[in-house]
Amino acid sequence: MTTIWAPVATSSSSLAIHGGAGARPSLLNDDEKVEYHQALERSLLAGKAVLDAGGSAIDAVCASVMVMEDSPLFNSAHGAALNADGLAELDASVMLGSGEAGAITGSTIARNPVLAARAVMERTSHVLLIDPDERRLAEWGIETVERDYFITPARVAQLARLQAEKSTGPKHGTVGAVARDIHGNLAAATSTGGTANQFVGRVGDTPVIGAGTWADSDVVAISCTGQGEYFLRQATAHDIHARMTYGGADLRTAVADTMGALGDRGGLGGLIALDAAGDAVLVFNTEGMFCGHLDNGEVRTNV
Repeated sequence: MTTIWAPVATSSSSLAIHGGAGARPSLLNDDEKVEYHQALERSLLAGKAVLDAGGSAIDAVCASVMVMEDSPLFNSAHGAALNADGLAELDASVMLGSGEAGAITGSTIARNPVLAARAVMERTSHVLLIDPDERRLAEWGIETVERDYFITPARVAQLARLQAEKSTGPKHGTVGAVARDIHGNLAAATSTGGTANQFVGRVGDTPVIGAGTWADSDVVAISCTGQGEYFLRQATAHDIHARMTYGGADLRTAVADTMGALGDRGGLGGLIALDAAGDAVLVFNTEGMFCGHLDNGEVRTNV
């Protein structure tokens, strides 16, 4: 298990992001690695700009996640993994440290699913909606696109290979962000295209509050990535919160014990977590995880 410890140092705000565990850096050439570093840097800088201007943690995590949703490099929105019918079904969730949360699953036309999830939180009395339609998204001011916007040649080729092999793709690739703003508020956001060649209608951990996403400003904010079924069965994000709240564990211990339990059950993946003080842990038990964080205001990325 690889752990990146990122203490907040002297900065009053904090930010960490991930672009998916299960990455295999050994298969990337030098130019591809540069592309990923640059995309992660853009994501961090988008969130950092919000925080530096005194903006909220929820604005920061949404800004960071949107950059990755718009990039074909990550399994989220444009460039998402395709289901068995060759289409994208997108999941996303957000949570505030005050307890409010919103999520969508099976989204097919929202350009940025994270914004649709935020609208569920802010514009409805619900937490989770299935595939909000064009009328609803227009009412919320969410940009919509045709379904082929999400499909890229690389994902089409991946699906063809997997279907020829009669298998599903790597169960990784989710993107996410956690942030602490200057007021001490935490927030988390997560977004994914799921698993390549998955059953139509399959739902992983990303849109399930407590499994893939959690935030409590007094304790911790978390965004997960990996084999969603394992994270669902363990309620991974909430498990970390419970270890800290009821067991008195510090951030590093809670994350290590939760990821250890996940690995003992055969689960692969990773997560990013940020405590109330702004200290961050980025951890994964796969070969790699695209991720990054602010180090005393400076951008650090990992490929």
